[in-house]
Order: sequence, then C-alpha cells, then structure tokens
Amino acid sequence: MRRNTLKEKLYNGEVAYGPFLKITDPAVIEIFGHANFDFAIIDMEHGPISVESAQNLIRAAEIVGITPVIRVSSNEDSKILRALDIGAQGIEVPQINTKEAAQNLVNAARFSPKGERGVCCNVRSADYSKINQDSNLKNNYFKETNEETLIIAHIEGLEGVNNIEKIMEIDSIDVLFIGPYDLSQSLGIPGQVNDKRVENKMQEIIDKAEAQNKIVGTYVDDIETAKKWMNKGVKFIAYSVDVAILFEKSLEIASQLKE
Repeated sequence: MRRNTLKEKLYNGEVAYGPFLKITDPAVIEIFGHANFDFAIIDMEHGPISVESAQNLIRAAEIVGITPVIRVSSNEDSKILRALDIGAQGIEVPQINTKEAAQNLVNAARFSPKGERGVCCNVRSADYSKINQDSNLKNNYFKETNEETLIIAHIEGLEGVNNIEKIMEIDSIDVLFIGPYDLSQSLGIPGQVNDKRVENKMQEIIDKAEAQNKIVGTYVDDIETAKKWMNKGVKFIAYSVDVAILFEKSLEIASQLKE
C-alpha cells in the first residue's frame, strides 16, 4: 500500500497545490509531477477521460511521486468504487449538499467498519491480491486503504452551504472543497467567482470549518487568487486545468512572437 503523501501533508497543516487533468496522455501528469505539484485531479466529471485512461494516468503519477486524485461525475457507489479500485489515492465527489449525501460518499469510499465499500482484492489498489487480505491481522488491505484514502466532498451550491455544519458531522470527510463556479451559478451569477456574494459564502464555509478544525479546499484560476485563499486558511488549492495552462502559455508565447 502506497503512503498518501498528500493526506499526510494536509493533516500536518501544510498547503498542497495541484491542477485538474482532462488530457489523457500520461506525459501530462508526469510533467506536473516533475514540476513539483503535490497532486493532480484526474477529471472524470468534465472531459473525455475513461476508466482505462485514468488507470494509466495513475500509473504515471506514481512514477513521478505526485498523488493521483479522481473526481467522479456523481455520488454513485459504483463510480467511486471503480476510481478507488484502479488506484486513486483520493476521491473527489461533486454536489455534496446534505449530511446524507456525505454519509453515502463515506460509505462508498471506506471499508467496514468505517463504510460499506464493495470488496474485491483482485484489483490494482490491492496489487492484484498481493496485499494481505486478512482483517484479523494488524496490517491488512482494508485497514491500510481506509487510512490512506483521501475523501474530498464538493460544497458548491447554496444547499450545501446551508447544510455545512451537518455535513461536517461526518468525520471521515477529509477535505471540504468549495467549487466557486458552481457556487456562483447557485447564486444566480454564473462565472462571477470574484463577486463578493460568492466570496462571502466561501468565507462562511471557511470560518465554520476552521471552528471544527476541518480542512478546506478550493479551485483557482491564477496565482493571486491562490494566495488570497491560502492566506484565509485554505489548504487544498486546485490550480487551473491542464488544457487552460497549455492554452494560456501558448497564447502568451504566440502573442509575443507576433508583436
């Protein structure tokens, strides 16, 4: 079982950074690893990434020592299970708006006694049955997996904001991830992520999470915004997307060459 360095870093109170991925070529996640990002979020909610492609991206992440997280498209047991079975060290689930939804996420991502994750030891996450399966022993697949898996719940709508204190009652949620774009849409101002109405709701979550010693994450598009939220206590910073990073740098180079 591989040690989850991202989870360790977050629980040590450190800030971690990483981009979202939509490109299926493993070279991209290798580049982000060599660039010293802490994690990469393999995006299976938006974009073309399949389970097979995600598995190869995870292999590439392990080679360069960057923590692979998968964002699934919905809070469904089978989608969470497949992402974890192929070796994701973190699971990120959108639209967690209630305590019940948070509990469902935990049940799908943790083995008993902490959850009800489906059991199969002939999968990649168990080294294809190499890892000890005897739950009577101190070190076993189920215990180690529960300890190492990072669970990230998206709070990205008014319902989730209003229920944040109830959601935080589910102890096994590791990171409360604020989705600013979906939150802006929930407020009727889609895309206006720097609007005070969005920022005030984000700060409300941060304040309540801080009072309960919970880790908060969010998405940012630029360095200035990343530093702003980091200074407000956000520890898990998802910085942009591979395609956006490629586009912005390409645009900058092409514009300068054509001046």
